Amino acid sequence: MTAYGHWIDGAWRAPEKGHYPIVNPATEEVVGEAPESTPAEVADAVAAAQAAQSGWCRTDPRERAVVLERAAELLAEREERFVRLIQAETGATLRVASSLQVPVAVDRFRRYARGAMEPHVIPLAPHVVKAGPLAPGGLIGAAVARRPVGVVCCITSYNFPIVNLAGKVAPALAMGNSVVAKPAPQDPLCCLELGPLLQEAGLPDGVFNVITGSGPGAGEALVTHPGVDMVSFTGSTTVGRKIAEAAGRSMKRTLMELGGKGAAIVLEDADDNVLKSAIMAVGSVWSFHSGQICTAPTRVLVHRSLYERVVTGLKRYAGSLTIGDPVDNSTVVGPLISAAQRDRVEAYVAGARAEGARIITGGTRPAVRPGFYVAPTLIGDATPDMTVAREEIFGPVVVALAFDDEDEAVRIANGTSYGLHDYVFSADTGRAWALAARLRSGNVGINTAQRHPETAFGGFKESGIGRDGGSFGLHAYSELQSVVWPS
Repeated sequence: MTAYGHWIDGAWRAPEKGHYPIVNPATEEVVGEAPESTPAEVADAVAAAQAAQSGWCRTDPRERAVVLERAAELLAEREERFVRLIQAETGATLRVASSLQVPVAVDRFRRYARGAMEPHVIPLAPHVVKAGPLAPGGLIGAAVARRPVGVVCCITSYNFPIVNLAGKVAPALAMGNSVVAKPAPQDPLCCLELGPLLQEAGLPDGVFNVITGSGPGAGEALVTHPGVDMVSFTGSTTVGRKIAEAAGRSMKRTLMELGGKGAAIVLEDADDNVLKSAIMAVGSVWSFHSGQICTAPTRVLVHRSLYERVVTGLKRYAGSLTIGDPVDNSTVVGPLISAAQRDRVEAYVAGARAEGARIITGGTRPAVRPGFYVAPTLIGDATPDMTVAREEIFGPVVVALAFDDEDEAVRIANGTSYGLHDYVFSADTGRAWALAARLRSGNVGINTAQRHPETAFGGFKESGIGRDGGSFGLHAYSELQSVVWPS
């Protein structure tokens, strides 16, 4: 068992306040110790990032690309070790950790190695302007350039720690920013391991720093520090509001990917193939990291004529999933991140039962010991005003609702405070495309739960501010500067 330090200015720093335990959600055993932070240690990390940023931003983009590509290579070489560590601290199944955790992080470093080389200057056609009190007239040339924001604070979520951090750090570094990362308290160890890996890849000391803590203090100190120019946050809407308030006092730039309550709308024209796709997509709430994903279609809105058929299919699918030890390759449903999150999910299910909903499958704690497990749960006979139909649960729970026409489906889908990712299932993709335009959601999947890595990712309403992904990620971690001159 390793006791980590903070990663500050290219070296491990022993924490002044000691450590706190990181618990394996499947075994309930301590697998490592993460450092507690003090405001002084946070300030040191920011100071290191400030000192290093001016040199890094002047580094040739080709050199930045080499560092990011090398980071991808090193992470790929050490995939097995990172998979084991991620499983130990997150409880991710072997399938998720080995296909959707480390490999995706590798892909993101590689993508932004290429991104460092993307054009960052937009030339504008010369423009004839008349003389005025400020300057003589003439032919004026101009260009708009993307410049680094400066020091970026990256606060990440617990569900995909290294993927989430790579998605922030890689584009930020590609654009010439420096970073202070604050991983989620539950599973920061793999994020700490990125410090020496990036150093080995050739990143100058101080450009990437990591501080951790068991409570909100480290994040609060980072967000409010005057040396931080931007806050990139992934997590709950509740915490996002607090960050927005604190960042707004000094007009820090923010990028926030917050909660979701995804609606999968199944239209009455859905044929057998479309229904199969819908059931598999909604079933991913159970089979994909036990529903701990903000984009999950946790509400399935089904035309009344197909409702019982879809519910029956989902019940059958849930019953086919193996719950158990995530290191076993046959396991599909692993544990939730903590006992507190398990208890929270169980409370939502109990609340739904009390409000008159029907628990079609699941709803009881599975006989798997030890570990923080919740059985795949399907809740039927729900109404849009029920708590389980409005709030993000972040667990393996699906709520089924019936509708009679397309207008009602849109009202239900748009009827929460969230707007991150919705889905439409129809045999007529043109109809689905038109329906997508009516959904107040940053992302819409048509007949699939698959993602496209180059799309702009983010949410409407309380699901966030800003967009990342693909070249949009480069835009997110840069400022626009207009430069004009006489031609």
